[in-house]
Amino acid sequence: MASGLFQTLVLRLTDFRNPLLRAAVPSVAAAFALQTAVAVPSIFAQSERFYDASGAVTFLSVTLLSLYLPSIRVRAAASLAGIPKPPFPSLFASPPVVGAEFHWRQVALSAAVVFWSVRLGSYLFQRILHEGRDSRFDSIRGSKSKFAAAWFGQATWVSLCLAPVIAVNAAPPVVLAAVPLGVVDVIGLALFAGGFAFEVLADWQKSRWSRERKEKIHDEQFMSRGLWSRSQYPNYFGECTLWTGIATAAAGVLVTSPVQLGLGLSGSIPARLLALAISFVSPAFVSFLLLRVTGVPLSEKKYDAKYGHRKDYQEWKQNTPKFFPKLF
Repeated sequence: MASGLFQTLVLRLTDFRNPLLRAAVPSVAAAFALQTAVAVPSIFAQSERFYDASGAVTFLSVTLLSLYLPSIRVRAAASLAGIPKPPFPSLFASPPVVGAEFHWRQVALSAAVVFWSVRLGSYLFQRILHEGRDSRFDSIRGSKSKFAAAWFGQATWVSLCLAPVIAVNAAPPVVLAAVPLGVVDVIGLALFAGGFAFEVLADWQKSRWSRERKEKIHDEQFMSRGLWSRSQYPNYFGECTLWTGIATAAAGVLVTSPVQLGLGLSGSIPARLLALAISFVSPAFVSFLLLRVTGVPLSEKKYDAKYGHRKDYQEWKQNTPKFFPKLF
């Protein structure tokens, strides 16, 4: 009873006239609420064990929430009116009927995030269980404010990365159906598939290299084989590429006139630029985070301190592109 009243209150407070805000506000609120729920005990325990896993769960939860939110609102309204609740939408209903289906673009982009979050989250969680700690948090784990900022940053990361997916999921399926499959759809999904495969392969090669080193199959001090001979950070290249793919696929449909109208936007040049910004804030933020804040700077500092005196390490750094892989 109490949970039902709380749900109704939240839905009413976020029942904006604009469909985009109706989806974005509760989705972002959910991201921060989920991160806060895990952050509080983790901060007091000074443990980052569930940091990456909670991030993956938040990605998964917010994606599914944005996908099902319109039908949740319809069911809540039916419950208040005392009439039977309609069923949840089918993933593959055809032809489109308002409130009774998802569009294939919504399914494809949401599924892309689900596959990515489950794969990366499980990989990172297994890694921290095996290693016991994450060196990224060594200098901030003991500071409640700095550690809390890391969790706040992760909620922001989830919200910005999912912006294009939330926007597409906010559009009525009948409106999305008015936009035929186009080249941009294909390019976007291909970029996601290629980036996802690149990241998975890079992580697999690094894990295999680490396992073989512990088993004394080799005595290499740093990873410089496979994709890591083509790029110093191939996993980060794959990560940025897959989010660029999601952004491209989303932007291709968000700028069209039918979807602009369906989201309560004017279809003017500023409105279309807003759609592009909503889409590409995702790969832009991921690239900034990985290349300028956490990923490359922290890793490079650590490896330079350990191997900077080695000639082979210096040659690898000099001959291997930092980000974009070399072809030959």
